[in-house]
Amino acid sequence: MSVSTSHSNRLDFLQDEIQRLKDEHLYQELVVLEGPQDTEITLGGKKLINFSANNYLGLCTHPKLKQAAKKAIDDYGVGAGAVRTIIGTLDTHQELEKKLAEFKDVEATLVFQSGFLANTAAITAVVSEGDMVISDALNHASIIDAIRMVRNIDKAVYAHSDMKDLEKKLKSAQNHRRRLVVTDGVFSMDGDVAKLPEIAKLCQKYNAMMMVDDAHGSGVFGSHGQGTVAHFDLHGQVDIVVGTMSKAFGAMGGYVACTQAMRDIMINKARPFLFSTPHPPSVTASCIAAVDLLQSDASLTEKLWYNTRYFKAGMRSIGYEINSESPIIPVIAGSSEKAVQLMNRLNDEGIYARAIVFPTVARDKARVRLIISAAHTQSQLDYAIETFEKVGKELTII
Repeated sequence: MSVSTSHSNRLDFLQDEIQRLKDEHLYQELVVLEGPQDTEITLGGKKLINFSANNYLGLCTHPKLKQAAKKAIDDYGVGAGAVRTIIGTLDTHQELEKKLAEFKDVEATLVFQSGFLANTAAITAVVSEGDMVISDALNHASIIDAIRMVRNIDKAVYAHSDMKDLEKKLKSAQNHRRRLVVTDGVFSMDGDVAKLPEIAKLCQKYNAMMMVDDAHGSGVFGSHGQGTVAHFDLHGQVDIVVGTMSKAFGAMGGYVACTQAMRDIMINKARPFLFSTPHPPSVTASCIAAVDLLQSDASLTEKLWYNTRYFKAGMRSIGYEINSESPIIPVIAGSSEKAVQLMNRLNDEGIYARAIVFPTVARDKARVRLIISAAHTQSQLDYAIETFEKVGKELTII
């Protein structure tokens, strides 16, 4: 079939934008994996040790999750068939939400196709005209976009993890009908953890709702990976927790952990829920298997933290400044050009770690971001440390 080019010139302006991105070392191309998402991946026929996946516990390829997915296809088929309000809810969807509520120690949960949609559903469900949303300056893009979607509300941004600035914003919002403070639990670019106990105290003091996006905390922090809220023993003090099933849980999707009333409201009002077909049964079954695994066995989370401490100690010993509080470890290169150089040299040496550049991070804070997994072997970690020493000296980063 021939492709019409008669109107192609109307989009030619995009080529200029592509060239600008290339000139500024900001252009990215998709990387195609030739095989499973694991600690060793194959790209272009070359095997590399993978330090870029959010696969914190190695569950993307866990036998129990794969078995559960296969069985669900045999039992239910491959699709849900409709949005959940139009006979698209399967009993497996309900089972997953019940298990997640028990795991997160809340009244109820509601599952969405992604963490991005979960943030959209949660924020748009609880604030409207006359309200104020106060957001950390380094919150995830899905939070920022969700806030923008709500019409006729006031918005404020407090300096990253700055409790004095947060209190200032809360004081100035006392005339608003309702106030919502939103923060990431673990910040995905620097790997630091939000000051949740202090935020909770301020929210209580100023009668504000509190929401935590725990995408990078669930499965990682707290007993059996319950998350940052459990890590700080804040059950009952955080009103809304958003999480994802596509990182530590190894599968796909997002969820909102909340009260039963909020779940009911989202079922009736949340556009991502009302206008999107839910997970296929195989994905839901994989998520259930992941929750069961974490509840019954803490060894994967413990191994993740052993590997994280081991790797950080090794990187510090060769001269890198590592301030991360989580298995997310940024190696700051400075300019986008230097970060891309570092990424390419690591790739040459058999290490896969992606450069993170503007606009994801500030222009002078370009970095290669590493994520440690429970599935990494000690020999893989040792080789990575040796390689970072070699390449870091070569590029005068250390």
